[in-house]
Amino acid sequence: MEKKNEKEVIIKISGKEWEKYLDDAFKKANKNAKIAGFRPGKAPKDIFIKHYGMESLLYEASNKAIEAAYDKMIEENKDLEIVAQPMVDITKVDEKEIEYKFVLTLKPEVKLGKYTGLKAKKEAVKVTKEEVDNSVKEMQNRYKENVVKDGKIANGDVAVIDFEGFKDGKAFDGGKGENYSLEIGSNTFIPGFEEQLIGHKADDEVEVKVTFPEDYHAEDLKGKPVIFKVTIHEVKEVKVPELDKDFFEDLGMEGINDEESLRKQLEENIKARKDHEAEERWLDELLKEASSTMEVEIPEAMIHEEIHHMIDEYSRNLQMQGITLEQFFQFTGLNYDKLEEEYHDKAKDRVTYRLLIGAIIKEEKITVSDDEANKEAEEMAKKYQMTKDEFLKQFGGLEMIKNDLQVKKAFDILKGNK
Repeated sequence: MEKKNEKEVIIKISGKEWEKYLDDAFKKANKNAKIAGFRPGKAPKDIFIKHYGMESLLYEASNKAIEAAYDKMIEENKDLEIVAQPMVDITKVDEKEIEYKFVLTLKPEVKLGKYTGLKAKKEAVKVTKEEVDNSVKEMQNRYKENVVKDGKIANGDVAVIDFEGFKDGKAFDGGKGENYSLEIGSNTFIPGFEEQLIGHKADDEVEVKVTFPEDYHAEDLKGKPVIFKVTIHEVKEVKVPELDKDFFEDLGMEGINDEESLRKQLEENIKARKDHEAEERWLDELLKEASSTMEVEIPEAMIHEEIHHMIDEYSRNLQMQGITLEQFFQFTGLNYDKLEEEYHDKAKDRVTYRLLIGAIIKEEKITVSDDEANKEAEEMAKKYQMTKDEFLKQFGGLEMIKNDLQVKKAFDILKGNK
């Protein structure tokens, strides 16, 4: 029985077309067939089937025919808005034909509620002196240097160490490192580790006694007391540069040659960032407010597909940091199912807001001309220091620019700018 926003489509492949898939499956399987009296690839089809059974060919042929069935399904339903990957089952298969059942998820009907004159307002942003001070310090810290010093380790110094951890007298996995630069006070290591190095100096050998936190990711170390044997090779003092002529020359920022001009630029940067964040929060509130009066039944398949897009996106971000999704699961104790659960509500919001914007574009008859799209492409290409053709190739073409501008115009309606 079809559910709302779903359509079942039956696609059959039979006759000569199905015979070809079966023949191709036979030729492939026969190459490796071991049948007494025949060299591989030379057994007649009827002998092969008698030896291995028709099922061996049906399975291979059905996997090959699915692409053709999918293409036929798309062609027959090209006027429908399919919004999720179709589900497919084989409902019948024999030597005469194969029958696939596709379940299509269709774009749901949206009944808009109130989407203009909304209550949500953008918050005003301001930049404090403390924020500018911290930004200046961050800028100085980018150019800080570690200088070898004589004497004892103090908080804020960097100690270059070898270390190895032991539990109950035995070394444990992951507890060893060599020539590791540890900033004292950074809280990089287990609580209590860094503090026990303070007061020691280069060439000292120190036994550090600590207890792993109860929420530590490794089960065999949770809440366990351990001893780290540490050898200190060097002690380095962190030197933060002064805001002098040399610093601004090293900085190499156009028009920034003293503390006053640096502070002014940093203030502008902070304001721009906070303004962007306020804009994002405002838009999110507008979308939430407008969608709260919208009527729509969202198919679970749409949410499920959005979840998979989000997980794929997260996986790519992890890979950029040199971490695989499998490693992430090991570190956190999560798995794919749990991650799907965590993303469900956010994915539902994304789908809801996308349907809302699409409905506004339709209701307001929002269009974008080729001239508008070309002008936007030229401006964006200039911003990213690319040619227009290069930008369009990376962005997905002029139609993608048009879609993006339609969405922006819909946002302007939500904001009350149109």
